[in-house]
Amino acid sequence: MTDNRAILIVDSDAVARNNFEMVVRCLGYAPEIAENRAQALATIDANRAISLVLLDLRMPRLEGLETLRAMRAAGCRQPVIVVSETVTILSVVDAIKSGATNFLAKPVNHHDLILAIQSALKEAPEPEGGLAESWMEEDMQAAWRRVAASDLPLLIEGEIGAGKEALARRIHAHSPRASKPFVKLNCAALPGDLAGREIFGCERGCETAGAILLDGVGDLDIRLQARLAHVLEDRDGRIPFDMRVMAATDCDLRRAVDAGQFRADLYYRLNVVSIRVPPLRERKAEIHPAAVFFLRKHRNGGPSDSLLSPALRHALLEHEWPGNLRELENTMRRLLVMQDPDELARQLLAANIRRAPAIGAIRFQPAGAVSSLPSLEKVNEAKRMAEADAIVRALDASRWNRKRAAQILRIDYKALLYKMRKLEIDRPAEGRRAAASA
Repeated sequence: MTDNRAILIVDSDAVARNNFEMVVRCLGYAPEIAENRAQALATIDANRAISLVLLDLRMPRLEGLETLRAMRAAGCRQPVIVVSETVTILSVVDAIKSGATNFLAKPVNHHDLILAIQSALKEAPEPEGGLAESWMEEDMQAAWRRVAASDLPLLIEGEIGAGKEALARRIHAHSPRASKPFVKLNCAALPGDLAGREIFGCERGCETAGAILLDGVGDLDIRLQARLAHVLEDRDGRIPFDMRVMAATDCDLRRAVDAGQFRADLYYRLNVVSIRVPPLRERKAEIHPAAVFFLRKHRNGGPSDSLLSPALRHALLEHEWPGNLRELENTMRRLLVMQDPDELARQLLAANIRRAPAIGAIRFQPAGAVSSLPSLEKVNEAKRMAEADAIVRALDASRWNRKRAAQILRIDYKALLYKMRKLEIDRPAEGRRAAASA
């Protein structure tokens, strides 16, 4: 807890203030409220316990930026996190130049706000950064550290919720620009009629020298793709800026280029260095440590690790996690409310059964028969179905090359053959001859 310390929330929107206040209280700070510049300056002058300021940039009469400048002119040294509904790099540059510590887009995600506050107050642990690193082999860990030390553009690919932003933040934290702002820009929310200057524009000498993450770059409007490619090509010319550019996407940009949905010139300018963040289902060893971390992160005092019963630990490993780390975090939050790990385990196994497809020659009992089985047999059957589904997915991904499928599953080739016989997995008849040579 952070006793006797406060965070000042300066926002004329009551709904936004309530959301910010909830996060501030959860972090152990006392919220102070101001609705305009005069109230903000008076509060700072009267309360020396204020540790940080959350400031809306676009209050009535657009006085947010003036408020920030007035606070700095009055000697306010506290970190100031600016929030705004309108986000372009030009507005970010103006805010940082005026003394902002960080910049967030409204509506502000609670997770992003917590990270920004902890980072500004130098209290942020590195849990999710550590999680983002744990799936990497030693050579890849060394590789991303080399990437962090450079200023090369970086493309991070992976499914939704896999941890792309966490990795980007970790790379920035280990870069020479670590003391400068890290700004995330939601590409899907940018209007297509922005000019190149409005995306990255600034005058010489006004560069922020931080890093920008182009989140969801695959969703960028096609008109903006051309302008962004031009800006990246001409970054030292008519539209100068000094920011490390990182991009994240959950779509296959190479395929999007081939389909004419993403510009090839922009793709090659962003894809100087690329890292793929694998989905959580390919990072089984990370599931239990991540679950423990999320339980500790969201608990309100008292022990929480004991909630991971053996049945739940098994179910966590069997679940496919289509939402990846984000889904796992929400599941642990639900567990803290339910306080019933075995019921949650049953829910996860039932979800696997609902998703399991009817594949090839796999012969399972019909759903009605499964529902009539005793509880332990239901669990065994669910495990059998989930294991078979994982194997068939790997076989499909490798075009039924069994050696490659064994590599994907990270098991011995002979063990895969044994499991296929045990689970009665065989390729559909039309593909058997093609697979015979595998």
